[in-house]
Parts: sequence; C-alpha cells; structure tokens
Amino acid sequence: MQEKTHIGVQKCKRFMYIINKYSDIVIFILLGNLYGRGASDNKAPVLAWIHAVEAYQALSMDLPVNVKFVIEGMEETGSNGLDAMIMAQRDTFFSEVDYIIISDCGWLSRHPALTYGTRGNCYFFAEVEGPKQDLHSGVYGGTVIEPMTDLIGILGDPSGKILIPGIREAVAPLSDEEWKMYQDIQFDMDNYKDKIGVNQLMYSNKVDLLAHMWRYPTVSIHGIEGAFSDPGTKTVIPAKVTAKFSIRQVPDMDPAMVKKQVTDYLHSVFAKRKSPNKLKVTMVIGAKPWLADTHHPLYEAGKVAIKRGIDRSPYFNHRQTITDSFYPNNLHFHMLTLLGNFFHFSVI
Repeated sequence: MQEKTHIGVQKCKRFMYIINKYSDIVIFILLGNLYGRGASDNKAPVLAWIHAVEAYQALSMDLPVNVKFVIEGMEETGSNGLDAMIMAQRDTFFSEVDYIIISDCGWLSRHPALTYGTRGNCYFFAEVEGPKQDLHSGVYGGTVIEPMTDLIGILGDPSGKILIPGIREAVAPLSDEEWKMYQDIQFDMDNYKDKIGVNQLMYSNKVDLLAHMWRYPTVSIHGIEGAFSDPGTKTVIPAKVTAKFSIRQVPDMDPAMVKKQVTDYLHSVFAKRKSPNKLKVTMVIGAKPWLADTHHPLYEAGKVAIKRGIDRSPYFNHRQTITDSFYPNNLHFHMLTLLGNFFHFSVI
C-alpha cells in the first residue's frame, strides 16, 4: 500500500506572510486558536499516517501491510518533477504497489466521508488583440473597435448556462445510486450559505446543489489580464486583453474535445462581430475528471476502518475539484493509476 500526500502550501496573504515570514510550519495563536500554514492541507494527514505506523512500532506489532510514503513539497506549484520521478522509480520504489491512498480530501460536514471522484478542469486563455498600443478613451473612444468590448461580447451570457455546443451532451447521466447517495448526505444549506457569505444559491434543494457541485460542468471567468485594475481612474483603451476562464469537467467529458469545442465556439461568436481585432484561444490546463467504484474492496476497507475508529459509517462524496495546481494536465494522476488502485481519504 502506498500513501501519497503533500506538505507544500500556496502563497499566503500579506498579513499571514508577516506572521509566517521565516517558516512554512510556524504555529501562532490568534484569539485563543492555534493556526499553522497548511495544517489541514496537508500536514495533519501526513502526521496521522506517521503516528499510525509509530503506534504499531510502540506496541511491537507488525504492520498488516507494507507501507510506502510519497510526501512532496511542490504540489501547490504544479508538482514539479513528480512525473519524472514516478516513471524513473516505477520498477523500484513503486514496484509491488497494490493500493494508493491520497489524504487530500474534505468533508461536507462533521460527518466522515470517503471521496470517490473529482471534477476535472480545462483552463483557457482567450486573448483579443487590437491596436498596437494602449489608447486614451478621451481621444480615441468611439473611433476604434475595442478589444475589451469584443472580449466581453464573446464571453457574456446572463443565464449562467454553458452555451458551447456539445458540452452538456457529453455528460454521463447520474445513476439512481448517486441520486440516493446525495439524498442521504448530511448537508446544511443554510450553513453553507453562511460559510461562503451569500444569501442565495443557484439551487434551492440539496440534491440539485450537490449534483451541480460535483457532477455537472460549470464555467467560471477568473480574471482579465491587461485591463486597468489599480485604485483610482484611468481612461485607457487596452490594446490587448486576455480572459482567464475554466470549465469544470465531469464524466464522460474529454479535455481534447472540450478544447476543440471551446475554441470553435469562441471563434464562431467572434466572427459574427466582424471585428478587425485578433482572437487567440489557448488551453493551458486539461485535467480529466475521475470517478471510482465505491464497491471496490479498498473502499469497503475504508468504510470498515472509519466505522471501527469513530463508530460512524461514512458518506461518499466528491472532492470538489482538481485545482489549477493539483495534477497539472492530470499526468501523474494517470501515472499513479498505472501503479495501483486509487483511493482518497481524509482525516479532517
């Protein structure tokens, strides 16, 4: 059995950086609470496994299985070097691996859960280029076709639905078993709204909300590069602007097909504007979704272990997403699956 986890952290906000200036593992006290960089994601799960091995040793007991650890410090920046290391060590360190467990998940509530899937991610840059330089709107506004206007025109849709042909048609239908699992999950929608700071959600019932969180594709616009964003005012017409957006994927969507669908759609919409500006669409991340068999013996063992440890049977849920830095292009995800069966587990 192999445990894969990470201890890396993402760049923190300024006030956190001051506190943690000299160390990524410093612990500080704020309002009576202890805080540490990456404590839950993912240093605590690392220690849980280490303490489990230590407990067996303290009792002079043999471990029931052989355990190998893969602990990386670069996961939050793209897992640099991990792919090459896995392939180089496939026949040595990674040999004779039957199961792989990743301790990088979460629960929806205080009820324990086992993760059996994630949404994938296709991340795009849509660049619109016009004048050879930025222009002053007071001088040139109304005389040129502005790249920003073109960009908003091809991305905007008030309904929030994905209009790209073929995207929704590729989605695998939810099984009756999945709907039943969603109905049984303990999930407080009011607490969820309070947690994220909104007074209204896209869906008013639990099952629809969880289904759209985990099993239906979504599109999000994350930012626009090249646009003026500093405090104050500036009457500039940007010469080039780039929208950064992503489409979260679910079974049975394929990144290569999504890339073609998005590129073709944006170019077709852009062509209808008859703009002299130039459009360039690039997919920079293409991570596939993942869905496991909850009846696999590894999941059955996980259910038994949780029931024995805390006397509660776990729910099955999804890890909300494969993030921008998590499994870039999903390369080492697939390399890991070559080595053994995959299993996600969280201790928090």
